[in-house]
Amino acid sequence: MPAVSSGTVLVTGANGFIAVWVLQELLEHGFAVRGTVRSEDKATYLRDQFATYSAKLEVIVVNNMTEEGAFDNAAEGTDAILHLASPVALDSEDPNAVIIPAVQGTLGILTSALKHRATVRRVVFLSSAAAIYNPPAPGDTGTRVLDESDWNEHSVKEVREKGGKAWGRDIYRASKTLAERAAWKLYEEERAKGGLEWDLVTLNPPLVYGPLIHEVPTAESLTGSARMWYDSVVKGAVVWPDVVSSHRYAYVDVRDLARAHVLGLTVPEAGGERFMICAGPCIMQQFVDAARRVTDKIPAGEPSYRKEDVVYATVYNASKSRNVLDLSYRSVEETAIDTTRDLERRGWVP
Repeated sequence: MPAVSSGTVLVTGANGFIAVWVLQELLEHGFAVRGTVRSEDKATYLRDQFATYSAKLEVIVVNNMTEEGAFDNAAEGTDAILHLASPVALDSEDPNAVIIPAVQGTLGILTSALKHRATVRRVVFLSSAAAIYNPPAPGDTGTRVLDESDWNEHSVKEVREKGGKAWGRDIYRASKTLAERAAWKLYEEERAKGGLEWDLVTLNPPLVYGPLIHEVPTAESLTGSARMWYDSVVKGAVVWPDVVSSHRYAYVDVRDLARAHVLGLTVPEAGGERFMICAGPCIMQQFVDAARRVTDKIPAGEPSYRKEDVVYATVYNASKSRNVLDLSYRSVEETAIDTTRDLERRGWVP
């Protein structure tokens, strides 16, 4: 199980919310980093953000990851690859627009890793809890515990049967499931042939929250889970029905997920494994309560709720990440307080 403790790491999609924290974690641990972005203007921010590491950071443009050989040049001479680039579209009505780039991008980066097997020793692929989650069966009111052995067959079936009429979130979840399945299939097939020098590791986080260090000029330009947190906690908006006190989630702090990527490289026993990366279940009201310790400008939400009365339909067992990676997780309170201070510093708390 070849681990990687030094050398050059390729990071795809290097300018995203999660990826910039991953770059920081890698650079702080002494790795040289080669990041890919889709346009030159996105590279400028990264070079400025990590100016003190200029000798260790290279940023290159890969404007279409679905093209054959898109990552071949980027992977040349690298010791490891972290694949974070993937489309995030929760409301798409076109399954192919989401699924094809996710699967082709994944197979493309692994094919590049095969071409450079002389140097590459490990590939870490950022998947998602969306590839694990299945909805409860009708009438099931208990709490289910899901882990790395589970796969989201429901969303794949929904998209296969309904096509563009499938729920947008099922299309997104299917893309994550099919991309990760494709990664493991290629990996196992190559291992069976013999001579595969690198290991595959996949990470499956739920919603990712935390402070921001990627390029985001205004609160309105926030996207994904960062936008959801901002709208729900800071603005007090109802993103989904009863989102503050009733909607059940699971979360991980972006800094802990970044740390998981480095551990996925450096821990020998991580090779060939799938990891649920999750701090635990949560509802947004918990973040609201913690954020209000920083500033009373945060709307109160529905503070009459009692955490002990919340029943979660689904929880994730992340014990494997704790035991194998020795990964620890930040609490709801720490994530909320640090995120609120960051947003307040930016002037984004009204």
